[in-house]
Amino acid sequence: MALTDLPIGELRSYRAELREPHDFDEFWRTTIADARSHGGGAELAGASTPISELVVEDLRFPGFGGEPVRGWVTRPAHSEVPLPAVVEYLGYNGGRGIPGERLQWAAAGYVHVLMDTRGQGSGWGSGGSTPDPHGSGPAVAGFMTRGITDPHDYFYRRVFTDAVRLIDAVRQFPFVDPERIAVTGGSQGGGIALAAGGLVPGLRAVMPDVPFLCDFRHSVEVAMGPPFTEIAGYLAVHRGHVEDAFRTLAYFDGVSFARRIDAPTLISIALMDEIVPPSGSIAAFNELRVADRELAVYEFNGHEGGGMHHWEHQALWLAER
Repeated sequence: MALTDLPIGELRSYRAELREPHDFDEFWRTTIADARSHGGGAELAGASTPISELVVEDLRFPGFGGEPVRGWVTRPAHSEVPLPAVVEYLGYNGGRGIPGERLQWAAAGYVHVLMDTRGQGSGWGSGGSTPDPHGSGPAVAGFMTRGITDPHDYFYRRVFTDAVRLIDAVRQFPFVDPERIAVTGGSQGGGIALAAGGLVPGLRAVMPDVPFLCDFRHSVEVAMGPPFTEIAGYLAVHRGHVEDAFRTLAYFDGVSFARRIDAPTLISIALMDEIVPPSGSIAAFNELRVADRELAVYEFNGHEGGGMHHWEHQALWLAER
């Protein structure tokens, strides 16, 4: 492998040339308010699993449009006080899988809440459980171009809203301390974590790992493989939709969400990442306005980033906060 972007010295000062929509905040305020207006609450049921030393529960909560979204809640079995929680979002086209696949955060003493990504779950892992009951106009195979000509129809409007509504639900769990909730995720999950961090005030920490969905125009131009190349493929056919597409994507860019995060933030990048150009993640990092921020750089890694090594770093960093 080789470096896939600028050298680290130049990356550290990289800034996105992003034209943020003037109604960005209003767009998201009305979107979230509409989702909350549907009401409803989270439902938990015991999961069928041989795991006995942790509590594993099947989660269902209302997301965008009040539509049901699934997940898993995994937590220490014998705590008598509310615990801090880590909410995790998944990478591109992965699903929540089977109960007990992700135990590290619960084993470290946290309530771990994993969100299924609507419509996804068939690209890797053990499958997803949440449909996306919305269609779209013409689109490239995948999810990046579904509804791309109008921000109200775009796929990630629904996903980011689901992410916010999950935090609403977690704050109501009696076994969670609502003042100590962190969000995390890798790749697409990192992009979702950035969005959640920018849309939900008062989180304890935001920890995106090699985050995707940042600095769309530049990333689409330089990315070596999918999913960003889905957008390039779409625009190669729909030549007259370039401005419409990037106007839509500006409402979903992690760079804009980073500007609005008010919690300590730890972001990782990998300099040999062929899927997520590190400049996009750096662009988000450079827009953070919180004093407590850290960039973890993995010089010789690809999209796997720091792997378990980085999880250990996250766990130590989060424990201090």
